[in-house]
Parts: sequence; structure tokens; C-alpha cells
Amino acid sequence: MTASAKHPIADPIQAGLASGWQVFDASAFSTDRDFEADVAIIGTGAGGGVTAEILALAGLKVFVIEEGPLKSSREFKMREAQAYPMLYQESGARKTKDKAINILQGRTVGGSTTVNWTSSFRTPNGTLDHWQKNFGLGEYSSEALAPWFSMMEQRLNIGVWLTPPNENNDLLKRGAAKLGIPAAAILRNVKGCWNLGYCGMGCPTNAKQSMLVTTIPSALSHGATLLTRTRADKLIFKGDTVVGLSCVGLNADGLAPSGKMIKVHARHYVVAGGAINSPALLMRSKAPDPNNLLGKRTFLHPTVISAALFEQKVEGFSGAPQTIYSDHFLETQAITGPIGYKLEAPPLHPLLFASTMHGFGAQHSAMMQQFAHTHALLALLRDGFHEQSVGGTVHLRNDGYPVLDYPISDFVWDGVKRALLTMAEIQFAAGAKSVYPVHEMAEGYTTWTTAKKAIDSLPYKPLMTRVVSAHVMGGCTMSNDAHLGVVSSSGRYHGVSNLSVHDGSLFPTSIGANPQLSIYGITAKLASTLATQLTGKPAPKFIA
Repeated sequence: MTASAKHPIADPIQAGLASGWQVFDASAFSTDRDFEADVAIIGTGAGGGVTAEILALAGLKVFVIEEGPLKSSREFKMREAQAYPMLYQESGARKTKDKAINILQGRTVGGSTTVNWTSSFRTPNGTLDHWQKNFGLGEYSSEALAPWFSMMEQRLNIGVWLTPPNENNDLLKRGAAKLGIPAAAILRNVKGCWNLGYCGMGCPTNAKQSMLVTTIPSALSHGATLLTRTRADKLIFKGDTVVGLSCVGLNADGLAPSGKMIKVHARHYVVAGGAINSPALLMRSKAPDPNNLLGKRTFLHPTVISAALFEQKVEGFSGAPQTIYSDHFLETQAITGPIGYKLEAPPLHPLLFASTMHGFGAQHSAMMQQFAHTHALLALLRDGFHEQSVGGTVHLRNDGYPVLDYPISDFVWDGVKRALLTMAEIQFAAGAKSVYPVHEMAEGYTTWTTAKKAIDSLPYKPLMTRVVSAHVMGGCTMSNDAHLGVVSSSGRYHGVSNLSVHDGSLFPTSIGANPQLSIYGITAKLASTLATQLTGKPAPKFIA
């Protein structure tokens, strides 16, 4: 029984629409349309949502353009088969050019914040130090950003999750403790969480404080307009100025163009479509790129997984999805040395688990039959800090659709092997009967000694080692030096008078942590500065 079947859940989206929000679904347009605004914001995720609220509160006429649909809690049924096609880029099957890395990104109002697992970390100090030293971002110290992080933590109710972790997360905590590896609780952006564990399918109780139920409703209540099923196709340039945004309406299924064109004219344009889509839009638009930087240094946290079977039931699908982590293998590793990794325990749901695990036929069937007893760990590799970890490049296909080319170097594969060894050791320390590194040639190992020998000897190659990622960053690198970045430290696009970028594509490296809070805090800073520049007045001090 779903949460909404137990008790009626108030739906703020439906209430807002009934109150008169200005929301247009392009799939319903019978003719081409033209709109005018002070600011056009492309994307409704962490960057676009925060920017929309701040600029609307500043009194500006804001238009927000979203490729995906507007869905709400009454449509979140805790079912994977419905959620992935409805809420994710490419139905949850977006992949790198060589198909070797699966990428989970949101494609709905609220973007990835609607479907993420609520993990909230400030940008690590080591990451900020690296940006200051190597990209000239002097104002991006932990001290300078602290007020912005604090503001967004209050706005989105980010805090300690006091409910005890589910067994999946507690096994990470117990196994790490036996090995003397420090672990800690993850901060979460929730309010009145029911501890269901289905965050990745859209929160059915509106407890997750995503952009869907916070900043976007606030912006709409303060006069913003939202266009959904509207694909931003090209920014139109005249000299050093953007003079329009050309968009394509999509059909009701969100897959094919409807044939209707939408034009938006604004004083200022903010690109916030997320890494991959943001650089792709700018590339399609032939935005100035004299140093050939657009789409370069696009980073994932390449993520590898270790599964394990336990005597007791683990039921990783039940309870808050990610509540325990360890940064031990980041903090003990020099940031420019061999690649470090963050450990977390992901939620387990049948479809995503089955499509991620290796093996075929009887072997795969046997694993799925033990699903309730299966535990999983993941390791997020911190890419982008070493000359041998330069990330990937966004390319455009012939039809203008983006694809990320992300070759994995031997330097990164070394980190993969070390991470798989670490996770297996922790799982055995927690009492695992057997451990299954997610690699096509791996087997189930019943002792740490056997697993260590096998993992050491496995071949680490694309498609053979299963690699995934839910974090995409970079591609519109931020630096005041135009030879190092396409966007300044204020988010303004170099060489264009009225264009900004406000999302994770700004980051010069990966974060080394789940990136949503980094995007919230940094774009709050950028949007507040932009509000002052556009209105000549102090930015709103409080987010309502």
C-alpha cells in the first residue's frame, strides 16, 4: 500500500495550480507562442530552482523553462516502471558514449532534486582550496560560502536524520567500526519524512524538500511563469548579447517534438539545465568559445558497487536510502594524489538492482532470489584533481542531442580496484556470507582472503567493470581567467553581456561529495548578486 493510500496527502502543486499559478504545458499548445520576461531560466533543478525563487522575490518577471513534465506527489506511486520513464533523462538509461557508464539524471520539474536520495554535504574544504589555487576562485573559500550554505540549509530543512539507519546503512557503520574506519551520519533535506525509502521515485508525501515543493512553488506564488515539456533549443545571439531563446514544444509523452515553437525574449538569460544539457545548449547556440572549453572537463563521480549476502534480511528498499557515509578514503588521500573515494550505502530496488548487477541466466536469477538479504555499498571516486583524471567531454550528435564521452584512465581504474577491495573488507567485517564485486568476471567470494586475491587480479576495463553515476558536474568551467573557464566567478558568461550559468556545470572539478548542497549554496550566492545587478536593490535577505 502506498503512503497516499494510507492517509490523504496535501498536494501543494495541485493547490498552487488551483490558486492561479502561471503554468503552461507546451504539449497543449495549438500554435507557436512568444513570451517576454525580465529573466529566462532554463532548468528547474537545484540551480534553476534556487535562482527562480531569489529573482522572483526580488520583483523580477521570471520565466522558467523545463523540458520535463510537472508531476506531483499524487502521481508518485513508488513504482520503478512508472518513475524512471516519467522523471528521468532517457528513462533512467542515459549512458556515456561507449555505454560503459550509466548516468541517472532527473528530467522533471525539480530536476534531479525531485528524484535524488536527499544526501546533503557542503563542498569539501579541499575541493574549494583546489579551486582557489588552480582556477583563481579566491572568493570561494569555505568561510565565504558558509553563510550561503547556512541559508540554504535553513531554507530546505537540511539537518541530522535522527531516525536509526536501516540495516543496509547500519551494516556500513558496523563493518567500518570493526576495522577502525570512521563513519558518520548524512544530513538530509527532509521535513516530516515517513522513512519509506522510495526517494528515487519522487517523494509521495512531500517530505523531501526538493525544488518541486520549495523554491519553484515560491517563485510561482511570487509571479513567475513555468513552461513545461519545453525543450530549450538555441540561444539567439546578436553580437555580445542574447536576444532570444528558441524552444521546441514536446508531445505529451515528452519524447517527440510537437511541431510548435516557443520564443522567449528576456533582459537576461540563466542556463541551469545541468551538466551535459547546459553545455550542449550553449554548443548548439554557438556561444562564444574562443578557448575551446565548452563541454570539456565534464565530471562524474565514477561509482562502483559491491554487493553482499547476509544471513539476516537487509531489505535495502525499506527506510531512508542513504544515511551513513565514510570519507576516510578521501581524507587520508592527498587531493592531487591517487584518486580517493567516498563510501555510501545506496537503496536497493528490484529494477535498478537487476539492471546493475552482473551475470546472466541462472547466476543472475539466484542473486535476485536473495534480494531481501542483499546489502550494497558504493564508492564515489573524486575525479578532476590530477592530470590523469580530466573527466569527459560533451559532444553533440547530428541531431543536436548531447552525449558524454568519458574515457576512464588507468589512474581511475586503480581507484576502482582499491574501492572494491575496501568495500569487500567492510562487508566481511560486518558479517557477510559472501561478497559480489559488481564486475562481469567476478564471482561470489566467501572469505576476505579469497575476495582480495580475486579483486586484485580482475581486469579493469570499460563494460567489464560496472560503473554508474548520479552526479554530473562541469562542462562550463568557472574561472575569472577566460583561458581556464567559460564563466566568471559571478556566474556570468565570458564575452556575453546578459548570460549566466547557475548549476553544477560551473564546477571546475567533481565535488567529492553528493553535489546538491554545493549547487544550492553557490547558486544562491550567484543569484543574489544577479538580483542586485538587475534591480539596483539589495537582494532579498530571506527566502520565503
